[in-house]
Amino acid sequence: MENTEATSPTLGASEIREIAKQLDLHPAKSLGQNFVIDGNTCRKIVRLANINNTDVVLEIGPGLGSLTIALLPEAREVIAVEIDRRLASQLAETMQNKLPDHAGKLQIINEDAQLINVLPQSPTALVANLPYNISVPVILHLLEKFPSINKGLVMVQAEVAQRLAARPGNKIYGTPSVKAKWWADMSIAGNVSREVFWPVPNVDSLLVGFQRGESPGDEELRVQTFAVIDAAFSQRRKMLRSALSVWAGGSSAAISILEKAGVAQTSRAEELELKDFIAIVRARSI
Repeated sequence: MENTEATSPTLGASEIREIAKQLDLHPAKSLGQNFVIDGNTCRKIVRLANINNTDVVLEIGPGLGSLTIALLPEAREVIAVEIDRRLASQLAETMQNKLPDHAGKLQIINEDAQLINVLPQSPTALVANLPYNISVPVILHLLEKFPSINKGLVMVQAEVAQRLAARPGNKIYGTPSVKAKWWADMSIAGNVSREVFWPVPNVDSLLVGFQRGESPGDEELRVQTFAVIDAAFSQRRKMLRSALSVWAGGSSAAISILEKAGVAQTSRAEELELKDFIAIVRARSI
């Protein structure tokens, strides 16, 4: 295994800088463009994501192709969504040069991942290096729109990763933690050194892995539950009887709903699990 990995194609730091130079590309902070320049890190991500030859992998923000080149030999197909037109155009050429036997398995979509609602195939896995400012919205959007995604591994800013994987009672537990749980169980899968990126970011990154579980209800219940989650965490320091008063139509109504749901009116949002928020929604209709 080690020998195979050592001889498999990679995109090194010098190649990445050369491609960027040819494209007159200056990594944009606004797009979170920190490119991975370490092949071992990319292979590690693919391995931890448990990608195999039956998987149609959805890769968000492939950039210059470091992770794509590690995914293509292992997956059945790779659908790469890249918002930067220059990068999207270059990616096919790079893969053809580096992996001519696998380049035909790559489909490239030059779009904003947050706006993608239809794909040419149903993806089974999500693998991505996501900019911190869009990571949570992108993950939640893709899990909602593509139920065929049953597993994934994303590289995100450490603070975002910790929020996604947080459990009730933790001060960083919040809306991303609860909402992600609707579709999947998120967990920290590994560390990533700042030195594997170009340019080197001023924040730490972590890998977050997930397996999709069975959704606890239909779309109507999800929308209503997310509304309660938003209301509760918008005033997370307040007791729920106060935080949910506007949503419920008054403090007395909130207290009544919480009692029916079996949730203490003096509890706060960060103490509740997803099932508690669902119980609150259902109690409102009783």
